[in-house]
Formats: sequence, structure tokens, C-alpha cells
Amino acid sequence: MSATETHSAIEAVWKMESARLIAGLTRIVHDVGVAEELAQDALVVALEKWPESGIPDNPGAWLMGTAKHRAIDYLRRGTLIDRKHEDLGREMAEREMQVPDLAAAMDDNIGDDMLRLVFIACHPVLSTESRVALTLRLLGGLTTDEIARAYLSSEATVAQRIVRAKRALSDAQVPFEVPRGAEFHARLSSVLQVIYLIFNEGYSATAGDDWMRPALCEEALRLGRILVGLVPDEAEVHGLVALMEIQASRSKARVNAAGEPVLLLDQDRAKWDRLLIGRGLAALDRAEQLGGTGGSYAIQAAIAACHARAVTAHDTDWARIAELYEDLAEIEPSPVVELNRAVAVSMASGPAAGLELVDTLKDHPALKNYHLLASVRGDLLKKLGRMEEARFEFERAASITRNAREKSLLLERARACGD
Repeated sequence: MSATETHSAIEAVWKMESARLIAGLTRIVHDVGVAEELAQDALVVALEKWPESGIPDNPGAWLMGTAKHRAIDYLRRGTLIDRKHEDLGREMAEREMQVPDLAAAMDDNIGDDMLRLVFIACHPVLSTESRVALTLRLLGGLTTDEIARAYLSSEATVAQRIVRAKRALSDAQVPFEVPRGAEFHARLSSVLQVIYLIFNEGYSATAGDDWMRPALCEEALRLGRILVGLVPDEAEVHGLVALMEIQASRSKARVNAAGEPVLLLDQDRAKWDRLLIGRGLAALDRAEQLGGTGGSYAIQAAIAACHARAVTAHDTDWARIAELYEDLAEIEPSPVVELNRAVAVSMASGPAAGLELVDTLKDHPALKNYHLLASVRGDLLKKLGRMEEARFEFERAASITRNAREKSLLLERARACGD
């Protein structure tokens, strides 16, 4: 294996193993920042040794063992030695410090450790932006540069955000544990929100030259699937995974060969990924079996399922979608939800009915700079033959969006109104 191939293999191993590594180390040192440093120390050793010795048969265990040596050294040097002496057992008391098989011990707790790490990365003491960045770093194994490029931020900004997040967790002395009772569900909501934020940024990029960033969608899906394995009896987790699976199934149909956006009603449904749709519908069924039909993500997944089950756009059950948006508005009141309901009503009952609902939202302060309000209004006005008004709305939407692909699409729709 060439040096380039070895380095690529090491990167792949790190991607798969880093979260487990950091989770286990955090259990021992009780500091996620220190745990990440120890894990990266192990990676550096691998980069030095594996090109010569070859990749071990069990690279994850090798990294774990190497990181544990460093964790023990850290505890010996630090003030934690007295408190951790009993936890580490008699091996810590022996002067020879023979390292026990901590990798094997880690495997016994890996599910719990991973779940704890998820809840730490998404702790409410952090801002939403910090939770997203820290989740991608600790659970996704992404580098600071990769996160910065994904969110069109500077690497320095992302690095500072991550450093501050780890410091905030340390200062708040956040315990390495899964919360219980009401706090568990409150924190789980934060975890699901972070994962869905990551997915949405990949599905519809808020800025930049690309309509989508598939890598973020894939990362969110991976995190969602991990979470399902960790808390299999939580209906809303299945609901979120169902939603992401079904939404992701449309990815190849959402852009043309030139990378330009293709709207839902114009998409070639033969390009929709039937495997992802099947997985999504199965996850939705599981959420329903667990009594989660009234959850926010399950309702949104049910809406996505209406599209997935329709052979053509004409076959879509828009009346059912409008009902589901009404259900969603009851548990999660939002002008954006109302805007989506208006679109469904327009498809079920005609553009005039939809426009009537949209016009009640025109002056809502939360939608003042929301380009999709103007875009939806332009679409409905165009269907009603009010071309000049429609052109104005499309141009206004184009002036608000920060995504270059979306801007081009909106300007093209404005020009079509003039034609």
C-alpha cells in the first residue's frame, strides 16, 4: 500500500472511530477537550507508524489502546490522580503502570459513552452554532477546515467557536452522563434540532454557489442512525430519521446536469432513491408503533411520505398534506409552517385560496427577509395570470436569498413573467 493510500485509510479509520474514541476517553478524564486532544495524539502516532508497520487488523482497538496510554499518563501528571485512583484500579497503584486491556473494557460501555457524548455536544449551555460545530467535530470526525467550508465560514471563526464551546462545558462542569426524566426529553429535543439543522444546511444551502451540500446530509443521516441505535424506543428519533431518509431520497433529482435547482413538481421521480424511501417509510412506521404520530418530526416525515408515495406530482395527496401542516402548526406554531400550509392549500384548492393565506403572512415580522415568502407569492400570482406582480415578487426573492443557484433560478422565473 502506498503512502497516499495509507493516509487515506487512516483518515477513513479516524472518521469511523473518532467518536467512540473521544466518548471513551471523556468517561475517563471527564473533559471533552482533553479527550479530543488525547484522541488526536493517538492519530498522530498512527500517522507516524502505520505507513511503515502497516494498518493493524483492528485499527480502532489500536487507536484506543494508544489513547488510553496517554490518558493514564495525563491522569498521573494531573491533579485528578487522587480522585481517579480508585476508578483505574490497582494498575494505577503499581509503579510499573502496566496498561490493562482498557480497549476491551471500553467496548462494554461504548453505547452509553456515545450517548453521553451526543448529549454533551448538544448541551443547552452552548449556543446553537456551537452545538452544530462541536457535534460535527466530535461525532462527525470533521476537521475545523471541513466544517468551515461546509458553512462558508473562516477556519479561525469555527476554531474559536469550538474552543469556546469546550471551555464552556468545562467551566460549567457538565457531567458526563445522560440526563433522566424530563431533562432527558428536553435535551433530546436539542440533540434532534442540531442534527436536523446539519441536514437542512446540506439539503438547502443558505448561501454560496451550491444548491446542496450532500456531505452534510450524509453526516446528519449517519448521526441520526447512530442515535436510533442508542435510543431505539424514542419515537421522535425515528421520526427525524424517517424525515431525513425520505428527503435525502430526492437529492439526485433536485439538481440538473449543470448543478441548477430543479423544483419538487418538476423533478424526475425515477431518480428518487427507492432504498432511502423504503428506509424512511420503515422508520416512520416504527415511530407510529411507538405512539409518536403527533411529534414534530414524525408529522414532517408523514408529509414527506405523501410526496414519496405519489407516482407523479399530480397524484400527490395535497389535501392530506394541508391537514398535516395544520397539525404541525398546533404543536409548533410558526409563520413558516403556515406558509407551507398555504402552498398545500393552493395545490388542493387552487392558487386563489393559497394566495389568500399567504397574504395574511405578508406583514409578519419574522418573514420580512424570508425569500421563500416572496417566491411562493410570485408563484401563486403567476398561476393567477398576474404577471407583473409575480415578476416583482420573484425579483424581490432573488434580492434576498444568499444562495447563488437559487438567485439565478428566481431571476429566470422573473424573466419568464416578462416574456
